Amino acid sequence: MPIEKQQAAAAETSSNRQSATGNPQFIEVSAALIFHGGKLLITQRHAKAHLGGRWEFPGGKREAGETFEAALVREIREELGVEIAVGELFEEISHTYPEKSVHLKFFLCKLIAGEPQALDCAAVKWIDKAGLGAHEFPAADARLLGKLKSVGCVW
Repeated sequence: MPIEKQQAAAAETSSNRQSATGNPQFIEVSAALIFHGGKLLITQRHAKAHLGGRWEFPGGKREAGETFEAALVREIREELGVEIAVGELFEEISHTYPEKSVHLKFFLCKLIAGEPQALDCAAVKWIDKAGLGAHEFPAADARLLGKLKSVGCVW
């Protein structure tokens, strides 16, 4: 295969394509764990979105040819109007819902400019560790939530 076709095939990591068998492949998602003053930033999904009304960690789908880190910087800028520095990978999870499958990478991030605003989400909220149990999150976040609630976590 010529190098151009190999590069094009490698770059074709579209976040929502189907495999040759017709089964949906994993949607690749980057999410930010932004801690500030002992609190963690969460956002609420729009009511009409998949899993509408649930709370989540801000981020979004990775586009073709984009790294997970670059996708996260772009998504946070679009969704919240702030600039972040992406740090280390904290957790990586794959989860299958009846209608789709997701592969999530959660990164520790630092807020470097701006105040989060609900530009492309229903709401924005800072919560403490106890607040994790008071909000409904997608099933895909269960293992991450357990890790965040554990003793000695990054709070």
